[in-house]
Amino acid sequence: MWTFIASLLALLSSSMALNVILTNDDSWASANIRAAYDALKADGHDVLLVGPAVQQSGKGGTFVLPTSNITAPGGEFETVAVGAPYFGHDVKNPDLFYFNGTPAAAVVFGIDILAPIHFGSNPIDLVVSGPNEGQNNGPFVFTLSGTVGATYTAVERGIPAVAFSAGNSTHRSYTTNTGDASDPANLAAKVVVNIVRALSNNVNVSQERLLPLGVGMSVNIPTFGPGINCTNPPSTFTRLTGGAVVNQITLDPITGLPIANNLEARGVNANINGVRDDPGETPTSAGCETAVSIFSVDYDAPERIAVPIQRRLRKNIRADNLA
Repeated sequence: MWTFIASLLALLSSSMALNVILTNDDSWASANIRAAYDALKADGHDVLLVGPAVQQSGKGGTFVLPTSNITAPGGEFETVAVGAPYFGHDVKNPDLFYFNGTPAAAVVFGIDILAPIHFGSNPIDLVVSGPNEGQNNGPFVFTLSGTVGATYTAVERGIPAVAFSAGNSTHRSYTTNTGDASDPANLAAKVVVNIVRALSNNVNVSQERLLPLGVGMSVNIPTFGPGINCTNPPSTFTRLTGGAVVNQITLDPITGLPIANNLEARGVNANINGVRDDPGETPTSAGCETAVSIFSVDYDAPERIAVPIQRRLRKNIRADNLA
């Protein structure tokens, strides 16, 4: 395990200005995404925000495009009128876009339609997704989260991407941001900026990628803010697995109806890939630490595991049925 202080890295950083697409699943008008936009812009990056018009949590990587203009009740927090076009930008800031689709669709709309207009011929250096309103720990939630879904969609398109998920789960409008440094949205935005600085430190993006092809990151930020003794959490390298949970069903003893419970199952916590000695992100981010996990979108089993299974199958399946 290697623990580092993100704020110290920020002080030592000589990172370059990046072309960034910023997205999420909590809508383009959430406090977290707007705070992240402001913080990334203040740090010198060219940021294009493309977020869902309405709350799209739990959509994973589903790809749903709009088939009409905005329908009732309109955009999240009354930011888009009923009948408005399926995409559009803020009247005061043309870099802030809504798109009436799932997070994966929103980020692809940003990549294919808006980025060429905004960045011209310059490439997208990084996709930042979030910070989500709530953590997204473990492989099980990894597949369900719209925030992470937008991230691995970008990675699959060949663009480096990082998902940020904050422990503070209140769904709130950007208009509620107090502007105070202790506001949870601003604390989460500070983590975003520090991680992006650390990632881009001494990297010339005109010559090399911020992350290898097919690789992304998932960052889970602890719960912090006023009244909580956690305002500047250190960051720890973690694994998606290790203390991760999946769903288990039990029956309510009174109603007989099914109830979902968390189960720390063996399968989801099998230590197959990654840095074996790193702690799990679930228990790490439960305290005052930011969990930084590195993932790939290559879901094949490692060769050392796949080859023995292939050999065993070849012995038991007719040769003309298996190459």
